[in-house]
Amino acid sequence: MQFIRIYNDDQGKSHFGEVNIDVRDGGPIGLLSERFPAGEMIFRETPADYDFKWHPAPQRQLLFIIKGSCEFKVSNGETRQFKGGDVLLLEDTEGEGHCSKALNNEIRHSIFVTLPEGTVF
Repeated sequence: MQFIRIYNDDQGKSHFGEVNIDVRDGGPIGLLSERFPAGEMIFRETPADYDFKWHPAPQRQLLFIIKGSCEFKVSNGETRQFKGGDVLLLEDTEGEGHCSKALNNEIRHSIFVTLPEGTVF
């Protein structure tokens, strides 16, 4: 299983990367990963005109997009679009951060799951 991450380098610049999660046979229910520790859950509704300029993530967290679509931009100007069903790992907690904005005049529903220090994927 794979999803996108946004992380910062030693110079504080943000980048896109990938996270690969190993899954194994879980029997008749499908494939399962190992268990990972999680912190708190935050439910969020983002307005349709949301356009937040450069900011770092407030903490290391997973973002699960439930409904709506958005665009993230990193330091080198690269942009990527995400929609309901997508997951991002936000790790750019220092430096320049990223930009994020709503697309298609849609309200976005999402869930943040904070990650305890030391959680490694």
